[in-house]
Amino acid sequence: MLNPELLLSFLGASFLIAVGPGPSNAFLMAQTFANGRQAGIQCAIGFALGGVIHTLFAVVGLSALLKASATAYTAVQYLGACYLAYLGIMTLWQSWQATTIEQEDKPHVSVKKQSPLFQAMMTEVLNPKVALFFIAFIPQFVDPSLTTSTTAQLAIFGLLYPVLALPIDCTYIYFGDKIAQYFKTHPSAQCWIDRLTGFIFIALAINLLL
Repeated sequence: MLNPELLLSFLGASFLIAVGPGPSNAFLMAQTFANGRQAGIQCAIGFALGGVIHTLFAVVGLSALLKASATAYTAVQYLGACYLAYLGIMTLWQSWQATTIEQEDKPHVSVKKQSPLFQAMMTEVLNPKVALFFIAFIPQFVDPSLTTSTTAQLAIFGLLYPVLALPIDCTYIYFGDKIAQYFKTHPSAQCWIDRLTGFIFIALAINLLL
């Protein structure tokens, strides 16, 4: 059992956090603009899986290790930033490659891309700020006076957050896809959308280091 008052407070605070603009929503919208609704949905699921992984980390104490060790935090921070920068550079390179192929009137050669689900999950897992969120925000709603153990309460709240965030992410995806479809009526829109997506990924990498 959970404390009903703390549960309501958690749901309200989590809703505001999930709705508010942030790096995850920027990543989600960028993928939706560039690759469509299905890619956006995969990203939302990837973020939810990332939240589940962070919950497990918080329960076993790995997130606390990131908080206690500046070296571990910095290592994960740079690893996450490098991954986002890699996604951005590859997206930009593929968009310019596609433009070159069109200008030279050559057959288009598709480049195999990583799954948006995997990208989103790795982006979430390799973000130490998310780890700190789980160990700084969620424990505020744990009631140690209950018969339910603190660990169990922490796990329940940690799993509730991605469940709550998923439909909110899907709402972003729906409207993002509508906007993208409007811009894609122009022949060169997809190329510019891809480039914007690449720059967003790079901006997120820089933001992670700040």
